[in-house]
Order: sequence, then C-alpha cells, then structure tokens
Amino acid sequence: MKLYIVPTPIGNLEDITLRAIRILKEVDVILAEDTRTSGNLLRHLGIEKRVYAHHQHNEHKTVAMIAERIANGQKIALITDAGTPAISDPGFLLVRECIANGIEVECLPGPTAFVPALVNSGLSSDAFCFEGFLPQKKGRQTKIKSLITEPRTMIFYESPHRLVKALDQFIEYFGADRRASVSRELTKLFEENKRGTLQELSDYFKSKTVKGEIVIVVEGNKIKIKKGKAGREELEEEER
Repeated sequence: MKLYIVPTPIGNLEDITLRAIRILKEVDVILAEDTRTSGNLLRHLGIEKRVYAHHQHNEHKTVAMIAERIANGQKIALITDAGTPAISDPGFLLVRECIANGIEVECLPGPTAFVPALVNSGLSSDAFCFEGFLPQKKGRQTKIKSLITEPRTMIFYESPHRLVKALDQFIEYFGADRRASVSRELTKLFEENKRGTLQELSDYFKSKTVKGEIVIVVEGNKIKIKKGKAGREELEEEER
C-alpha cells in the first residue's frame, strides 16, 4: 500500500521521466487536479487508467477516503496540472493523512517551475526561500513587508494579470534598484527569462501583454547592520 506523488511536465511533454511513466501505468487509480488536462497527458503517453478529480475544492472531504483505499491495497498516484504536487498545488493534505495512517508515501523527482527560474536568474542560489503565491488581497502587503530584511534570494509564483502589480509592490518595499528576474512559459516554445532591476522589469512588462505562468526571483536584502568605530550601528552593503 503506497501513495505515489508523480511530477508532470510544466510545459514540454518530453520532461516526464521513464519512472513516472512506469508508475502511472502500474497504479490502480490516478488522482488529478483537472481530469481534462491530465487526460491529454495520459493519452499522449498511451496510458488508460481510472482518473478521479483531486483539487483544492474537494481535497478536505476526500483525503480520508483515499487513504482508506490505499490502506485496503490500492496503489494510487497523485498528479497535478503541471509540476510537483503539493508545491503551490493540492497534495499536502493527502500526504499528511497517509503519513498519519502509517501509509508509505513515495515522491518521485521531477519538474518544478521555481528551480529552472532560480538557476536562470543568475542570482545567488546558495540560500533561497520559496514564497509561492502571495495573498491576492488581504495580507498581501503585510507579507511583502515581512520580507524587507530577508537576506536570501526570494522566489514567488504570480499570475500574468498581477505581474506588474507585484513588481511595483516590490519596488515600494524592496527598492527600485533591487535585482530580479521574471521567467514565464518555462520549457515551452516562447519561454522568456527577463533579468534586470525591479524598475527595469516593471517598465518592460508594462509595455507588453503577458501570458503564461510566472516565476519572479528577487535578490535578497544585502544591507546589514555593523558596529561603527564609535560603537554606533551603521548600515553596510555586502559585496555582490
């Protein structure tokens, strides 16, 4: 009895692993965020399986039932529309329920949008924090304010129609000269990785229509406090 967490391509269908294909062929049931989207992928792979919807609107109600089915001997795989389940997608609740019930969980390695975006950004990847999607309304500014002194590289997911808003809010709290990168349509035909200051990125994306999933990578705060010769606290910018 086991739950398999199976990452799926974020764009390019060649990015699925041989192991992922084998697991999807072997399991009894596949849980999918959107059965229509996943159905296209499964048809492309020549896989015919029972596929049931598992998304943010029903996962609270179904996790116990799914865990029970696995405990009774079914092999079940969880996939999402794109990328690794539970990373800004449904999956965490089911994983937690299975662990609580002594059910083995096996997560396969595979596509996750923030990794290529971080590497492509050219910003430090020694230490970073993944923030996922910012709150759309309530708590959005509070969250950004809490990151003003964050020294690590920060990674955000954002929708196309909120991209400029996010960049302008970052300018307000992080400063216009903070370095950043915007990646969109990763692994797809029209992939774009745009680098520059937050102000340069805001100006650039205000002048065009943006489509596709967005990953924003922002340089961490390089200002640190040190003690001056007179014992006073002074601000010092770290070497980049």
